This record gives sequence, structure tokens and C-alpha cells, in this order.
Amino acid sequence: MEHSITFLEAFWVWVKVAVYSFGGPAGQIAVMHRILVEEKRWVSEERFLHALNYAMLLPGPEAQQLTVYIGWLLHKTWGGVVAGTLFVLPGFASILALSILYATFQDVSFVQGLFFGLKPAVMAIVVEAVMRIGRRALKNRLMVIVAGLAFVAIFFFDVPFPLIILSAAGLGFLGHRITPAGRRRPTAPPAEPSTFNLQPSTATPVIADVATAHARPSLARALRVLAICLPLWFGPLLLLAAVFGADSVFVQEGVFFSKTAVVTFGGAYAVLAYVAQQAVDVYGWLRPGEMLDGLGMAETTPGPLISVVQFVAFLGAYRHPGLLSPLAAGVLGSLITTWVTYVPCFLWIFLGAPYVEQLRGNQSLSAALTAITAAVVGVILNLAVWFSLHTLFDVVNEVHTLGLRLLVPDWATLDGVAAVIAVGAFLALFRFRWGMMKTLAVSAATGLVYYLLFGN
Repeated sequence: MEHSITFLEAFWVWVKVAVYSFGGPAGQIAVMHRILVEEKRWVSEERFLHALNYAMLLPGPEAQQLTVYIGWLLHKTWGGVVAGTLFVLPGFASILALSILYATFQDVSFVQGLFFGLKPAVMAIVVEAVMRIGRRALKNRLMVIVAGLAFVAIFFFDVPFPLIILSAAGLGFLGHRITPAGRRRPTAPPAEPSTFNLQPSTATPVIADVATAHARPSLARALRVLAICLPLWFGPLLLLAAVFGADSVFVQEGVFFSKTAVVTFGGAYAVLAYVAQQAVDVYGWLRPGEMLDGLGMAETTPGPLISVVQFVAFLGAYRHPGLLSPLAAGVLGSLITTWVTYVPCFLWIFLGAPYVEQLRGNQSLSAALTAITAAVVGVILNLAVWFSLHTLFDVVNEVHTLGLRLLVPDWATLDGVAAVIAVGAFLALFRFRWGMMKTLAVSAATGLVYYLLFGN
């Protein structure tokens, strides 16, 4: 079915979505819902939810993939390319600028003070994310059990993310077959009331089924998508290996974050603990605690939270520049990591969306998605515990006993000031209902004042 939405009109709407894409996936999805469903009425509520369900099922940032999906619905492949690219550009530019500032002036008290205050505030935001997502996902006893098992599996036994996700999907499918609760379809995450108030729209009627003509799947189409996207994904890595060598930091980052892009189920929170551990302990790209600095950047800039990997890559290349200058190496590391993080998102959408369009209303898919979302709650809880320990304590020991992995803090290294800022951030978020940006700003200012007056 043809529609009257011009490509130029859609372009400026995607620019608006990108500029407003603060607040993590919940805020970003709320922005898109408000603009595309409530105001513009370009897609129906049902079509929006169906696209969101598929995006949540995929590895990678669900909000960005939702943007690609709806762009594809409206204007085919180029619509998806433009929508998805615009969505990440503001965040990329912001993280790159902040990474340069961080790497160049990290030893200056002003910058150190800002990030000293941001770390405990980010810890509070991560905990709030666990509670917010948990309230939405854990609707019955089975979902609570799935979340608990996921936390135990990853925190105590270090079970790989894909295995947790596949297991959760299987439980959701079985739950759909044997219990009435398993047959309930997942609902969209509600908008954050403090940020977006979605009122009924008086705009023009919804344009329904805009993608009927180009949504039909076929083997030939799937092969064309693979033939284009796979060389785009891996071609730059081969070029960097030829120029700098297979052991260069650029190839290491490209390969590592390509793997991360495949296992980042449930958004950035679900994989950041793994990225931080590998970046610090295996590759030496970051120092302990710096991952929280990067997460603070990603939380305060537009775009997906997974953009924090750009900060990780910048510092890794900046500190291992090879033949390049540190700044040039950092920029190149940022570019290749951003590329391999987001190109797979376009591949998943362009390859799978036509098939997903044919599965609208499939209850088994909805049940599997519900269980995966529950498992992600457990994974995010693991992240919250890991981040909290490394924020409040300077030394956290990893102990292996009886087949378990335990994180044991050294209580003598407790940072009292960080604990006070964390408590203040918790009160601001939960008691006084401050928004995320205000909480981060006040925490950063508090840390800055303390650092300038007393040092660390």
C-alpha cells in the first residue's frame, strides 16, 4: 500500500528522534512512540509493538533497531539505513568528544571530580533500571523464577549470555503451552511519566500496513542482504589487518566488539559487566572503575547506551597506538568499534523483518520474548551488583570455591564519599522523583566540589 509520507518528511522526523534520544531505551522508545504513533500516526500501536518485540529479541540496542525497523516499514531499505544512522550520530559525536577530553585531561582535577561524582549516581541509575524493568517483566511466578535463575547462572557460575537467552526462550515457549499466564502477550514499556506524557492525538488517522508491498520474505532477498551486509561488517577488519597487522589493537577491538554485537541481548546493561571485565583484565584497555566513567558519558548523551563501547575502544587504542599518534589511534578505534557494533543491527532487521511481519500475532514468539525479558532482569541485576561493588570499594577480590565464582570486597577500601553520593542519588531518584539528568548533574557537581577541595 502506498502512503503520502515523503522521504524528506521522514528524514527530519528521524533527526528529531535522534536529538531527543536521551534516557536509555525506555526514554528512547517513549520518544518514538510519542512522535510516530501518537503525533504523526504513521504506524499503528499494534505494528509498533510488534516491531518492538522483534527488536527486544535481537542482540544489540533495541531502540536503534526499532528505528531501523520502522524506517524500513515506511521507506524500504534506504528508509531503514537513514533512520538507524541518524539515531546513532549525535551519540557518536558526543562520546568521541568526551573520550578525547577524558583521555587528554583525565589527570586534571576538574575532569576527575566530575567523573568521581558520576560513578555512584550511575550505580543508582542501574539499580533503578533493574527495578523498572523488573516491574514490567516479572508478571507471574514463572517469570520471577526465570529472572532468579538467570542471575544465579551469570553471577555465580559465569554462564554465557547466549545460553541464558536460549534457555529462557525455551522456558517461555513451554510456559505458553502449559500455563494460561504464558499465553499473555508482552506489552510495550510505558513512557517515563516524568519525561514524556503521551496524550491522545488528534492527528490524521493511522496509516496501516504501509510495508505490505516490500515485506514479503524470499530466499533471494535474504541472500542479497547477506551478500551486502557481511562484507560491510567484516571488510574493514580485513583492511585494518592488512595495514596494521592482525595483532593490532584495532583488529582486536573490531573482533571483540563484533562478538559483543552478537551476544548483547537485552540492550547494553546485559553485556557491560562482561565488556568491563574483558577490557580491564584481559586486554588492558581500561583501568578498574573507568567503565563507570564511560557509562556516565553514555547516560548523559543522546543515543544507545551501548555507545559506551566507543569510549572503551578509544581508550584502548589511545593507550596502545602502535605507529599512529595516540589521538589518531583513539579516533580510529572509536570508528571501527562503532561500525562493527551497529552494522549487525541493520543486518538483523533487513534479514529478519520480512519474516517477522508474517508472524504478527504468533503467541509462541510473544511468550518466548516475555521469558527472555525476564532473564534480562537477572542479567541486569548481575550488572548492578558488579558495578556497585566496584564503585564503593577500591579492591574487590574474585574467589573461586566449590565451583562458584564469588566477588568479595575488601571492606577496608570502602569509599565513604562515594557511598554518600550514592545514597543521595538513590534518594533523588526514588524519594524525590528527580529525573536522570538532574540526578547526574547534581552528583557530578558534588563530586567536583569534593575533589577540588579535598582530592581523592
